[in-house]
Amino acid sequence: MIKGVGQVRDTVIFDFGGVITSSPFEAFARMERERGLPENLIRRINATDPDSNAWARFERAEIDAAGFDAAFAEEARVLGHELRGDDVLALLAGDIRPRMVHALDWLKHNGYHLGCITNNVPAGEGAGMSRNAEKAALVADVLERFDHVIESSKVGLRKPDPKIYRMMLDTLGKAADQCVYLDDLGINCKPAAAMGMVAIKVEGEGQALDDLAHALGVMPGSF
Repeated sequence: MIKGVGQVRDTVIFDFGGVITSSPFEAFARMERERGLPENLIRRINATDPDSNAWARFERAEIDAAGFDAAFAEEARVLGHELRGDDVLALLAGDIRPRMVHALDWLKHNGYHLGCITNNVPAGEGAGMSRNAEKAALVADVLERFDHVIESSKVGLRKPDPKIYRMMLDTLGKAADQCVYLDDLGINCKPAAAMGMVAIKVEGEGQALDDLAHALGVMPGSF
């Protein structure tokens, strides 16, 4: 889904998890099935009191991993289920999508400016929150392609707070109407669109890249 196409843009801002990598929601669903938990339980917990729950506080680095583990478990318990926060953290690091990396390289080669805004937590290794050193190194290599990366856990802000998008625009020296923004969560696309960016909700790799080509006015399949 794409909103706001209308003029030439030279800057692309990406979310990381669920865009550059596979979505952790897939891993969440798998664990829920394996444990006999209700479908979308983890997303339901994280959507309850979205600005003040354990997940939100951890993404802003207001609590540490141990605090998140306990707080998330209590939120699950209130809903009648046993699930530790640490079990969820183990599922966060998705697999890198090669076509997305190819798109980053194409964009860089063709003179586009690249930014990344990621909601993450101070757990695991690096921005991708991996518990595997090899995967963390691969993520770090991908992040090197961006002109600037903003991590929620380092700046104390998280999407969809408009201030984190403004921070990226100010750092890149760009106006919103020069930018395309990609995220797998509609709630995170809304502030970008309201500011004047083209906002693309990522529902799949091929769809996202087709929408990006359209937004930039380049040939489909360029990536």
